[in-house]
Amino acid sequence: MQKGFLLFLVFAIMLCTATRGEAQVKFAPLEIKERTLAHGLKVVSLRDNSSPTVAIHVWYKVGGKDDPQGKSGFAHMFEHMMFKSTKNMPNEKMDRLTQDVSGFNNASTWDDFTNYYEVVPSNYLETLLWAEAERMENLNVDDANFASEREVVKEEFRQSVLANPYGRFYEYINSLSYTTHPYKRGVIGDLDQLNAATSADAREFHKTYYRPDNAYLIVVGDFDQKQFDTWTDRYLGRIAKPATTIPRVTIKEPSRTKEVRFEKTAPNVPFPAVAITYLGPRSDDPDAAALSLASNILSGGESSRLYQSLVYKQQIAQSASFTVDDKVDGGLLYFSAIASEGKTAAELERSLLAELKRIQSGGVTLKELTKAKNQQIADNIRDIETNDGKAGAIEDGIAYEHNPRAVNSWVANIQAVTAADIKRVMKKYFSDTNRVVIYYSNEGGTK
Repeated sequence: MQKGFLLFLVFAIMLCTATRGEAQVKFAPLEIKERTLAHGLKVVSLRDNSSPTVAIHVWYKVGGKDDPQGKSGFAHMFEHMMFKSTKNMPNEKMDRLTQDVSGFNNASTWDDFTNYYEVVPSNYLETLLWAEAERMENLNVDDANFASEREVVKEEFRQSVLANPYGRFYEYINSLSYTTHPYKRGVIGDLDQLNAATSADAREFHKTYYRPDNAYLIVVGDFDQKQFDTWTDRYLGRIAKPATTIPRVTIKEPSRTKEVRFEKTAPNVPFPAVAITYLGPRSDDPDAAALSLASNILSGGESSRLYQSLVYKQQIAQSASFTVDDKVDGGLLYFSAIASEGKTAAELERSLLAELKRIQSGGVTLKELTKAKNQQIADNIRDIETNDGKAGAIEDGIAYEHNPRAVNSWVANIQAVTAADIKRVMKKYFSDTNRVVIYYSNEGGTK
């Protein structure tokens, strides 16, 4: 009830201030505590006793970009293997420890990191800390677990990439946009390279990256701080300190000097699609907030510029978007669209570039900027209503800004962006000589 009223109040303040031309919303900063254990594990905690639950997130600095050469998909496969047996837990025990007490768990793999998380009643915190320590230290990377999870990942690839008419299209956006950086490999994996991997490769991967000095433990919710610290020391603090160094990706993606074009086809593509990609800044760059707001203005819903132009007025596209794909070593900024019946990729490209020129030359209106800020601020406030949402926000700060407390400055960063900032970044990162254009259509021509 209290949280619902708080959100209503935030919306009310934003609505009132929007009529004056600028939203100004303030919220109390999260009182985050940090400490580092002797072996390097970083611990971030936030007490919130508004519900009798606790969210436990374990974040590892290993993602798709860290896949061994010739073994694309390894980080993703390990996300699955971490739910298998350990020295002291049978297969799928994490499900029993969470779902059987009305909680939940999950995990995800990204280009730059992999995260694991659970939400349980707060009296199960100690059990979950023990379980997270167990799979960090004692995971069974044996032939049976390796073989079963490799098949699961291969099936995910078949369903999400091969069976989806536009699955290959979105894989091409990464693989054709980067020439050098391992971001070009994507995260989900490659069937041939997964087939060539061995359980020995998997054991080496776990040993290399799944260690306390490559991880954050983030806990938010209903707990006693002293008790939590004691349990953390007892279960995670006892893991041996690794002696080896952790390999890091140091490859730099070179700047683009000319337009590059590709034409790709795939079976069962109902309508042509186009992507126009540009290299973006690092995820911790100060321009990130302005680019994010530009994304809202260009493609944040049916009143956005791209929808109104390509979908509603011209009726040449069934969808059109502008995406800011944040990545630690330098993200991607791309326009994409899927055509309406009878329309072509060339028509989509012309209209997308016309909208780019329009925002570069004319900028954005105060009304558009205010609306975009309101959307993002509301999303941020809504995201941190729950313990799991707060833990996720802290995790995003760690992943993309290297700062667990970054969540406390996000609203202020959004509010500080001006219309001039958006015009500036849209000129800075987008030109006629630094783009990759991808046409995607049905194999064998128009259906």
